[in-house]
Amino acid sequence: MIRKMLATQAALGLLALGALDGGFAGPARADSDGWGALPGWQVAKTGHDYQTLIGRLDQAVKANKMGLVTRASATVGAKKALDRTIPGNMVVGVYHPRFAVRMLEASVPAGIEAPIRFYITENADKSASLSYKTPSAVFAPYMGGNDKLKALAEELDALFAKIAAEAIGGS
Repeated sequence: MIRKMLATQAALGLLALGALDGGFAGPARADSDGWGALPGWQVAKTGHDYQTLIGRLDQAVKANKMGLVTRASATVGAKKALDRTIPGNMVVGVYHPRFAVRMLEASVPAGIEAPIRFYITENADKSASLSYKTPSAVFAPYMGGNDKLKALAEELDALFAKIAAEAIGGS
């Protein structure tokens, strides 16, 4: 029973974020449903369908020598727990031990934020969007003059931007 409730809560929580749309040129923009700009988010609507974008993200992560650490899908959870079909929705956690060690050396509390996540959502027109919070935004609460963590976050910002660009390329 608890497992079913948690799956339902996760599905609803992930579904709430699915309305994001915008472009990687700057922070996420409000969409037609009235979502406001979310600080630190990068969001791009692609010309790829949901399943294609999942495969492209997987390839880009591997090509950049990062690990696919976690995968959670509100779509799968809603189908299993509620027997409901909802638009494609998946959170993909990405990280690598070479960054984890450096992160923990800089800040043990920041460890709660790993892996850093990409978010794939299916749009009404059957295209898909790729979103993520920049590593600098994710680690911002732990920085407070921590130059090692700041440098790591900036390195990861560039790497996550590269992964995202490769995943959405050819839209």
